[in-house]
Amino acid sequence: MEGVHRWWQELAGLVLPAECAGCGRARTVLCPECRAELGGSRTHRVRLDPEPAGLRAVHAAAVYADEVRAVLLAHKERGGLALARPLGVALAGAVRVGLGEEGVGVGEGPPPPRRGSVLLVPVPSAPSAVRARGHDPARRIALAAAGELRRGGVPVRVAAVLRQRRAVADQSGLNSRERLDNLVGALAVVPGGVRVLREGVVVLVDDLVTTGASLAEAARAVRAAVAGAGDGRAGGGEGAAAVYMGATREGKGVRLSGARRGGEAGVSAGSLVGGGAGDVLCAAVVAAAPDSFVINRN
Repeated sequence: MEGVHRWWQELAGLVLPAECAGCGRARTVLCPECRAELGGSRTHRVRLDPEPAGLRAVHAAAVYADEVRAVLLAHKERGGLALARPLGVALAGAVRVGLGEEGVGVGEGPPPPRRGSVLLVPVPSAPSAVRARGHDPARRIALAAAGELRRGGVPVRVAAVLRQRRAVADQSGLNSRERLDNLVGALAVVPGGVRVLREGVVVLVDDLVTTGASLAEAARAVRAAVAGAGDGRAGGGEGAAAVYMGATREGKGVRLSGARRGGEAGVSAGSLVGGGAGDVLCAAVVAAAPDSFVINRN
């Protein structure tokens, strides 16, 4: 039924009159003005208060307000699947900044990786939310972002290696500290996931950051799994992790041994210096809350 639900949403988007998800302008899924609001030159590092322990630099493409908020909600809650592409382009811009491109100031971002692939690891939605929505928003946007980055020469894959290991309380109504406490220990790496994580450096991705609790828990889960496997406490299991290449159909996973190395502008294989396989390099999101979005970084 879930597959039929997604198919019907995509078909409806093709045949029914559309309006801009951001401002409501008729006969366009996303108007040029709202597309521009999703980021580009405004991508910056966000500052979270309190700053979650263990979470490295987070970069966002846009402020979570007005048209941007409407677009993200339309994609996540109202089945606006056609919005994944422009949202993915915005996320790709934030990933590039996190990798040290496009004018990141001295000390603002970690060094880009030494070799191998960049792994976009999406923060997973709860299984119940995926069933209700008919898709996993962060994973769908990550697939679109990976396609955009590969077109620019970045050796990147989507590695959906995280899962929820326990139920968590509804985050709405919780303050920053309560959200952090609520999510501790909630995520784990799937069987076989450590093997995948060792094939590149990790950039955690999500559609939105508010307190940073979800990203901090994702970083903890990745580091714990890789460290545990390294000292023999965990082997990553025998199952296959979900690894994707391309932004085609969500859920159509392909196990890969490598990624395309392009010669176009962007992060090329030869420019990946510093960092190591399995490292959580940074995090990137489409949007961040206004009070954490630093407009002037200097």
